[in-house]
Amino acid sequence: MARAKRHFLSGHVWHITHRCHKQDFLFKFSKDRKKWIDWLFQAKNRFNLKILNYMVTSNHIHLLVTDDPNDKRDVIPNSIKLIAGRTAQEFNIRKKRKGAFWEDRYHATAIENDNHLFRCLFYIDVNMVRTGVVENPFEWRYCGLHEIINPKKRYGIIDHEKLMGLLNFSDFKKFKEKYLFELQEYIKTSDKKRELKWSKNIAVGTKDFVEETKKRLDVKALKRNIHCDNGTFELRETQETYGNAELINSENKILWKY
Repeated sequence: MARAKRHFLSGHVWHITHRCHKQDFLFKFSKDRKKWIDWLFQAKNRFNLKILNYMVTSNHIHLLVTDDPNDKRDVIPNSIKLIAGRTAQEFNIRKKRKGAFWEDRYHATAIENDNHLFRCLFYIDVNMVRTGVVENPFEWRYCGLHEIINPKKRYGIIDHEKLMGLLNFSDFKKFKEKYLFELQEYIKTSDKKRELKWSKNIAVGTKDFVEETKKRLDVKALKRNIHCDNGTFELRETQETYGNAELINSENKILWKY
């Protein structure tokens, strides 16, 4: 299997996906999903990771994050290393299990701070609706949607100030109204198919954004082509990886244990 690619530029918004080894349902039980979320909270505190959204399914995770471009600590890579490493370690110790927990590398896609960011947020929110596990995204507890709409006073994970700033909102009430309305519209118009652009590309956004991202990545983006799909521009990985459905299969329809 091809190795998932990781491309990082500080100050960008990144949609990260990470799958369990052999797509096994290692997050089948709620306590394991909660463990991953606990370590996400720890990463926020340790590295000042700015978390915009997240989703834990039975066999993979979605994480939407950014960092401070002036922070020299490799915030995002170090955060993922902490979360993934500790989650796997604790799971294997508890289960008296040996072997890999994660499916090789995680994948990171740069998302532009505009309507594309809204669409990526919603794509994450409706993950479990898309697979038929729940009918309404609020029925799934292990995601950032609940806190995006109803901020926590203590032990919060979502960085509302950063999220609202990226989406050009200063008033939370207006942000919440817009978010809920657009989320419902997204659910109505979505065909419930996986949108590969959010998890298989290097960058997604306007032409200027994608071209600038490719330029900044320099040699890391060699032989990567820019494509336009219904007005959205994508800096893609190799066509073989992008088009191979076996690499993106993340079926979640199992007997759920809450």
